Amino acid sequence: MRQSGTWMTIWDDRILEISRDEDAGRVGDLTERDAIRISPSSVSRRCKKLAEHGLLTPLGNGVYTITERGEAYLDEEYDAENETYLNGGDSRDGPSASGTTQS
Repeated sequence: MRQSGTWMTIWDDRILEISRDEDAGRVGDLTERDAIRISPSSVSRRCKKLAEHGLLTPLGNGVYTITERGEAYLDEEYDAENETYLNGGDSRDGPSASGTTQS
């Protein structure tokens, strides 16, 4: 099960899924998808929030790409609430779920 953050909405998962499938997502294109039923301004806000938490990277002009953290979150290997990898996963972005930084 994905470990979402209390700051996340159902649309965040859809945005991340589409961004992963397409290697990048433009806010305008995301709003045209049937899977996302919120306004362009809401999609833009969600992308900015996901970027603030390290799950997306802004490329400019409303285009975002998924990060390693975002991929790990979708693969149920990252806890978005505590911003930690689960089960000894990749620790390049910070401490593991046990609270220790691995090298």
